Amino acid sequence: MFEIKVPATSANMGPGLDTLGVAFKLYNRFIVEEIETGFEIFGCDEKFRNSDNLVYKLMLKTFEKLGIVPKGVRLTFKTDLPVMGGLGSSATCILAGITAANMLCGDVLTKQEVLNFACVIEGHPDNVTPALVGGMTASIMNEGVTHYNKIPISGGIKFCALIPKFQLSTEDSRAVLPQTIPFKDGVYNVGMVSMLIAALVNGDYKGIKLACNDKLHQPYRTSLIENYSDITSFVQDSEALGVYLSGAGPTIMVMLKKDDNNTLEKLKKFLKCLSGNWEILNLEIDEEGIQIRGLTPGDIW
Repeated sequence: MFEIKVPATSANMGPGLDTLGVAFKLYNRFIVEEIETGFEIFGCDEKFRNSDNLVYKLMLKTFEKLGIVPKGVRLTFKTDLPVMGGLGSSATCILAGITAANMLCGDVLTKQEVLNFACVIEGHPDNVTPALVGGMTASIMNEGVTHYNKIPISGGIKFCALIPKFQLSTEDSRAVLPQTIPFKDGVYNVGMVSMLIAALVNGDYKGIKLACNDKLHQPYRTSLIENYSDITSFVQDSEALGVYLSGAGPTIMVMLKKDDNNTLEKLKKFLKCLSGNWEILNLEIDEEGIQIRGLTPGDIW
């Protein structure tokens, strides 16, 4: 019996579509037990307690990849991430499923192999990579292999997630994106990604706000999120360092100076005037990524 703890992530990060992501100290936890036969699942919504559960499906895919015939499995979930909220919930399930099966097979996959497999399943590496290795990462996929570098963010920056009560599926959010873009928009985003990485590393507060701009995905998704334009305009006119759509949304991520509580209070008051029941969640960066620990029956939550 063991526990897998996977951190939340914020992907895309402004202009960094499918490339930039950062892990936070907000977790989905999964207890895995091998039983004699069958499949049991506890701790999640009833609609996910079946063989279509994403964690279980990824376990079966991994067993197939490794050529192993599984015995029975019991899964227990304790999830703090909103489903379809833009904080990497699906990536935690993908990594949990692959990791659970790998551990039950004797821990035969390397971290790089886990990463490659997870990114192929997810289709892009910006959520999976920071969830696996922690911190902020820039990652790309090339011929089935994921390459990444960790990015040391300046210590003077904090992240605040603005989370509404409604959900937005990744499929719906992807469907509004164009199949082709103007050449100048591609050049624009290359420049913004370069500036954002440098600004976050160097603590260039003015550069961060400018570099959160994007022409590849955020402009197309605004219509899917009620009050998105109002919120981002308010943040851009404030003392905040930057604002961007987290993942596919609907969560909006705000970056502030660590000691800037004044802007945070103003933002709270502003959100109360809007529909959507927006919640503000202060987040710390998780530098470790996925964690696995053995358990005894007395350790279960």
